[in-house]
Amino acid sequence: MLSVAGVHTFYGRIEALKGVDVEVGAGEIVTLIGANGAGKSTLLMTICGRPRAAQGRIVYDGRDITRMETFEIVRQGIAQSPEGRRIFPRMSVLENLQMGATVTDGGHFEEDLRRVFTLFPVLDKRKTQRGGTLSGGEQQMLAIGRALMSRPRLLLLDEPSLGLAPLVVKQIFEVIREINQQQRVTVFLVE
Repeated sequence: MLSVAGVHTFYGRIEALKGVDVEVGAGEIVTLIGANGAGKSTLLMTICGRPRAAQGRIVYDGRDITRMETFEIVRQGIAQSPEGRRIFPRMSVLENLQMGATVTDGGHFEEDLRRVFTLFPVLDKRKTQRGGTLSGGEQQMLAIGRALMSRPRLLLLDEPSLGLAPLVVKQIFEVIREINQQQRVTVFLVE
């Protein structure tokens, strides 16, 4: 489903990725583990087109996406829940989820919303609450839910357990397994 081959990525003159190769097969959960500063987040962002790969090739579902714009990559069926959650803190939970659905035709919005609320019932209870007032675990749930609203076939998760209590981490990883098995979404996550 996803093939990253010989990818080099730079921030100015600093080479953040040096010839990275990764394969993620359809239906898999693949985890990349590494130290802080190893380039894990840069790899996920490069897959999404920002920053661009200076060398190498990224192929998704048989199509070269290396030079595609980020919005085109998302329309191909890739969604990312970024490190640090990056929700819209002044927007409500519902508005954050609506932002995730902006790349779809809208015909499945209510169905997708129900799916997210089934995975994360606390978000349904807090749908009118501002995202920035949620706990860290709830914000992580919202970030994943927002990504799911775009109906991805490949979900990129950047450190979904960062800063969370062990019980919340367990809950998040159970949901990731459910997303993979029941919704048939391929998952590539970094920790």
